[in-house]
Amino acid sequence: MTPDHSGRIDVHHHVVPAIWQDAIARLSSTPAIPGVDDVSWDLETDLEVMDRNGIQAALASITAPGVAFAQGEDAVKIARGVNEFLAGLVAEHPARYGAFALIPLPDVDAAIEEANYALDILKLDGIGLFTHYRGTYLGDPAFDRFFALLAERQAVSFLHPVIPAASDQPTFGLPPSLYEFTFDTTRAVASLLYSGTLDRHPDLRLILSHAGGTIPYLAQRLTYAATISAAVAPRQPRDLLSSLRRLYYDTAMSANPHTLSGLTSLIEPDHILFGTDYPYMPESTTEATVAGVNSFFSGTDRDAIGRANSIRLFPDLARRIDAAQ
Repeated sequence: MTPDHSGRIDVHHHVVPAIWQDAIARLSSTPAIPGVDDVSWDLETDLEVMDRNGIQAALASITAPGVAFAQGEDAVKIARGVNEFLAGLVAEHPARYGAFALIPLPDVDAAIEEANYALDILKLDGIGLFTHYRGTYLGDPAFDRFFALLAERQAVSFLHPVIPAASDQPTFGLPPSLYEFTFDTTRAVASLLYSGTLDRHPDLRLILSHAGGTIPYLAQRLTYAATISAAVAPRQPRDLLSSLRRLYYDTAMSANPHTLSGLTSLIEPDHILFGTDYPYMPESTTEATVAGVNSFFSGTDRDAIGRANSIRLFPDLARRIDAAQ
């Protein structure tokens, strides 16, 4: 195979540290993501997959359920241990990895402390968030202080879906992540819009997984809340579509003409980021993502989505890459 020197930056790239796996086995009676096959992860294979697919660097994150399986001090300790692991990974391979910190929400005080530690001491590149925390979605007033911190610090956040909070949600014998993840991203964004969070923090830098779930398809529909119910009018965002266009959207599981046509009808290419969902999606999906992006976009748009947009969004990672060249 001819080496691919495209220098892509993968913003949706998971790692599976032993400290996290061991904690799930110890504290949870269910798999990390019910219905999803277990995956293995090791550094050597990860780097090989990146090399084969022209991925210069990846922003490592922890997938669902984060630390939702733990409570109190257990959640805090697990998050700290995972973040120390991520910092070690970045220190060992500074030009190949960045990382999004794992945060022990819904404990806002602990989450603020861990976010500050991760950004100031560990020097991680951003904050990992999930669509809800034990049924409390991100727009809830309980999280106001945390979003104020993210906005104040201009921290980039990566939003990953989890299984919906409803315990009686039918699955039809299918993995909930197959389609419910996209809907849960939409729930979280709707809550951020109609709580006023995105209006209060217009500079919030938030990356949505999987091309924003169903957001591109439903964007115009989401503007009709006050039309449907006058009671919602006081909560109507100032300019809902502009708020959506300020967010960032990754290509994980979405690099196909059906999804990208919808996404690019709403979002400019400068807010689209390359993402693969490896290793929860196999290398063949990474290959398909590369091919899908390359066939749909061309010229400067292709280069921006593959690399330049992320280089602009993550200046510390950019500096580490430059220092290694």
